[in-house]
Amino acid sequence: MEQSEQVAKAFVEHYYTTFDTNRSNLRNLYQENSLLTFEGQKFIGGQNIVSKLASLPFDQCKHSISTTDCQPSGPNGSLVVFVSGILQLAGEQHPLKFSQKDDFYTLFGYEESERKGKRKEGEEIEMFHLVPTPQGSFYVQNDIFRLNYA
Repeated sequence: MEQSEQVAKAFVEHYYTTFDTNRSNLRNLYQENSLLTFEGQKFIGGQNIVSKLASLPFDQCKHSISTTDCQPSGPNGSLVVFVSGILQLAGEQHPLKFSQKDDFYTLFGYEESERKGKRKEGEEIEMFHLVPTPQGSFYVQNDIFRLNYA
């Protein structure tokens, strides 16, 4: 496995483990110029991003990663990381069951009219643009999150 793939997999494991246990601890992965697009809404800066993630209407969840793809991005060692997987909410045993999918979408603020005609899957898609720091670690420059409707 090449080094960029190792970095991506380690980042993904750390990010989702932290998200699932204490979202406020994600703050050190973002900087003031970081940008999150969450279901079409944009948030700029680490504090605003973590505030959004902490305000999601559920306390406990578990991410199960299906795929992680990575590409080098530019000459400075940046990485683009694409992740797909399943988000399991606490108290929900089968996130792909229809009754639970409705609850899942409601948690993210979707009205029935917005969901009409969309296949209700519980799979999520997330893309990260990781930029190296002078200290040898990475921070999240860009983060795009979408639930997979198709």
